[in-house]
Amino acid sequence: MKIIYNKIIPFGRSFYAINLFGVIFSKGMLSPRVRNHEYIHTLQQREMLFIGFYIWYLLEWLVRIVQYRGYVRGYENISFEREAYANDHNLGYSHTRPLFHWTYYLRK
Repeated sequence: MKIIYNKIIPFGRSFYAINLFGVIFSKGMLSPRVRNHEYIHTLQQREMLFIGFYIWYLLEWLVRIVQYRGYVRGYENISFEREAYANDHNLGYSHTRPLFHWTYYLRK
């Protein structure tokens, strides 16, 4: 997993790191927990062949915005984010994670 430190990407003040095609862009040093969170996204992206991940992410976010009546709550309830936030504290999760485990969080 490659990490690029810069002051531009991700855009906006409220974002600290973003994972684009398995490369993390960060505005500063990452804690082990944030690094693990982003690595979980890398695993999700790989199993959906990257482009599928972004298509699903966007479509699910649009549905969640309507469902939860807001951009932030919509983002927080995307299945990919729910899996990553639920397991980012477990630094060994990537070794035991079942394939397509994010689908479990669609139903939750």
